[in-house]
Amino acid sequence: MYTIGQISEMFHIPISTLRYYDKEGLFPHMQRSSGIRKFTEQEIETLRVIECLKKSGMEIKDIRQFMAWCALGSETYSQRLGLFQKQKQAVEAEIQRLEKTLAMIRFKCWYYEQAIQDGNEDHIHEMLPNRLPKDIQLLYDHAHEE
Repeated sequence: MYTIGQISEMFHIPISTLRYYDKEGLFPHMQRSSGIRKFTEQEIETLRVIECLKKSGMEIKDIRQFMAWCALGSETYSQRLGLFQKQKQAVEAEIQRLEKTLAMIRFKCWYYEQAIQDGNEDHIHEMLPNRLPKDIQLLYDHAHEE
């Protein structure tokens, strides 16, 4: 078993956040000894799931709903699966958005490296929009997709 301080250090989460999660009912089976929270492997795994869902953009109220479904047992498997499928789609969409952003950043790094090498942007402008080096063209095209 672990103390709240140990869990705080382990996960780099403020103690106040862990207390908030507990207050919100996200650790329904947490044991206490003389009022001191004791984290077991079950709470550690729960915290991993909570942090995953938070990083995916899920709000605490929805995480609380997930935890309530877990407490209800196997009859809520389909709801839990639906929740994770929805978050998977949201994360995949965010990854696509970030990949497009990264393509633009990589293109602009090349652009300014080339401009520095050439002393101006004239040669680059002659290559735009579709006569860039192949690898750079791929970045440019991806960054400019609708």
